[in-house]
Amino acid sequence: MDIKRSELPLLISLDALLAELNVTRAARRLNISQSALSGQLARLREAFGDPLLVPSETGRGMVPTERALELKPRLGEALAMLRDAVASEPAFDPSTSRRTFVVAANDSVFTIIGLTVMAAVVRQQNPALRLAVIPADDGGTLVARMARGEADLFLGDSGKVPDTLKARFLMSDGFQMAQRKQHPRGLQPATLDEYCRLPHVIVSQKADFHSPTDDVLATLSRQRQVAVTVPSYNQVALVLAQTDCVATLPSQLLQRYAAIVDVLDLPFEMPRFNLAMAWHPRAQQDPGLSWLRKRFVEAVPGT
Repeated sequence: MDIKRSELPLLISLDALLAELNVTRAARRLNISQSALSGQLARLREAFGDPLLVPSETGRGMVPTERALELKPRLGEALAMLRDAVASEPAFDPSTSRRTFVVAANDSVFTIIGLTVMAAVVRQQNPALRLAVIPADDGGTLVARMARGEADLFLGDSGKVPDTLKARFLMSDGFQMAQRKQHPRGLQPATLDEYCRLPHVIVSQKADFHSPTDDVLATLSRQRQVAVTVPSYNQVALVLAQTDCVATLPSQLLQRYAAIVDVLDLPFEMPRFNLAMAWHPRAQQDPGLSWLRKRFVEAVPGT
């Protein structure tokens, strides 16, 4: 029999007929009419080139042919496997999964909550379970990559989550100033005048010496001295440790570097930001991604 999609219902009907050996009972079991099932039996006989079921000599029920007896156990097993495949939600076991998760995030966001998730992945002691981090700024192709299954999660400012993605708020954070341990200016919070005089290091991948912090200072008719730019947030701590520069960064990020920098309050108000994670609607019911999203929720500082 050449199995096509239209012939799958015939195989289901054959399974019922072989179980009941009676057209009336099998039709009742399938919730179709007896005449409809008789028509299907005729098509099955033609497809297999075998009568499959013949009238019993007693006149009650039907008797399977040798071909039908040969088909019955294998057909029943195959249909049972098919029912299990479509009826049960696939399980996700991080200790045995061979999944590679891809998360789009800048290094600041990933440092704040991603390191905890990375540790959770490594704790599974499963070398086939892997986590990859890619830049969040990909030229506007992130949604398309998520639709193709090339990226699983986006972590970033909730205001930058595309409308087509599903999202969940994770946390809110503010900003503070950081300086190296034993900085010659001491540990007192800087005044606004001192803040503007100090050399600053900021993050820019395009050698841009301007950031949103400078926009806030402009509203106060002030300007700071930006001396250094680096392409990633995690390089800022290295610059601070080797120079007398200061930096203005998210508070939770700076807590990761508390061993090598001192963290102080700013002499002006900076707007807080909201951090969210987002995923493509196609992944809403994915058990593996549900597990990963739960790990990020658990990794939020203070939860």
